[in-house]
Amino acid sequence: MANISQTNVVVSNNLMARALREAFYAGLVALGLFVLFVGLKTDQNILNELVLVQRWGLLAIFVAIAMVGRFLTVAYIRPWFEARKAARAAAPTVEREAGFVARNFSLLALIALVIYPPVMVALFGFQGSLKWVDNFGIQILIYVMLAWGLNIVVGLAGLLDLGYVAFYAVGAYSYALLSSYLGLSFWLLLPIAGVLAAAWGTILGFPVLRLKGDYLAIVTLAFGEIIRLVLINWTEVTKGTFGISGIAKASVFGIWSFDVSAANNFAKVFGLPMSSAYYKIFLFYLALALCMLAAFVTIRLRRMPIGRAWEALREDEIACRSLGINTVTTKLTAFATGAMFGGIAGSFFAVRQGFVSPESFVFLESAIILAIVVLGGMGSLVGIAVAATVMIGGTELLREMNFLKQIFGPDFTPELYRMLIFGLAMIVVMVWKPRGFVGSREPTAFLRERKSVSGSFTKEGHG
Repeated sequence: MANISQTNVVVSNNLMARALREAFYAGLVALGLFVLFVGLKTDQNILNELVLVQRWGLLAIFVAIAMVGRFLTVAYIRPWFEARKAARAAAPTVEREAGFVARNFSLLALIALVIYPPVMVALFGFQGSLKWVDNFGIQILIYVMLAWGLNIVVGLAGLLDLGYVAFYAVGAYSYALLSSYLGLSFWLLLPIAGVLAAAWGTILGFPVLRLKGDYLAIVTLAFGEIIRLVLINWTEVTKGTFGISGIAKASVFGIWSFDVSAANNFAKVFGLPMSSAYYKIFLFYLALALCMLAAFVTIRLRRMPIGRAWEALREDEIACRSLGINTVTTKLTAFATGAMFGGIAGSFFAVRQGFVSPESFVFLESAIILAIVVLGGMGSLVGIAVAATVMIGGTELLREMNFLKQIFGPDFTPELYRMLIFGLAMIVVMVWKPRGFVGSREPTAFLRERKSVSGSFTKEGHG
């Protein structure tokens, strides 16, 4: 017993020494990374001269957070997780029945979304609810639709697409140009934008039929940049960097309009006070309906032969060919279907903003959408929706954290650090949940009994 106790003390001392050593190294790395970004800041004085502002206190806070976090991780958090994992491995396997929330999560989430706008109106009033319905509602739903579209290409077909924002731009500019020059209605342009984006997805699919992996990623990245440069330089049509403004608003099936000067204005017809909140609430429910339509189509396609072909292509292209599956049409349908959802989301973005410009369709948007798909778990619609809510809603929530100025000073702007926090969050999730938020999924094909497939039996990221 004395030897065992002495051994435990030695192990504990070694662990603490290692934690202190790694905390010191983490502090050095944080100091090197943040000394130019946080410790020093350029500003202009009253003479319009460029001066260097030193912020060593803020830099010390960042270094201290890195050191303390690394120490706690090595000394306490990681051993706790290892002990928990060992205890789970030693314990007998017991199948637990899913609880009420787990069984009905999708239905409960849908009910919460339906009552979300009235709740926000009740809490903040019509004008006060605009921010919550628009930034935290419509914007998240647009990214959910985009991520579900990319999920078909990346999650189901296994084709890495880094230029998905191109289809987003095609949908937005299709709506903006056709509504401005031809005066077509929203309900007609919504499917047209999806069809045009699907056509561009098919065009992209042809040159990448023989490519996969890194080569496919490079070509799709180039395609996204080509579309953006065309939008910037084709000034006769797209107006270049000035963008297109004054985009027509959506109407309620052409019956009621939301234009203030229209005779059939929604608020005037029903005798309501004039407010832009009605239009945002209408767009919220419309975006929710489009998302539900996208989910329904995706689920139905997965159960059809084309969906099985996508999953076979993702797992092994050679085996897919040996089964007699036409990989050419399989890839083209994946690109076209995913692009169609991106085009519809782009047209809805144009309606929501009333203005589109090339700056809204940079590579960062493709990276964010791809990150949502990977973090949520490829192939999992629920996981992707949760990831979109956490990532997009979380970055928007930073704008509301004004209390951080009391900690870091009045000049601290939380929204400027949202990409830094976004990157750290992705690293943490990929370390602790490499297969995404949803670590198991139900297969589309099963024998006698449907069972969830554990994440340990699938590739990382594929759910």
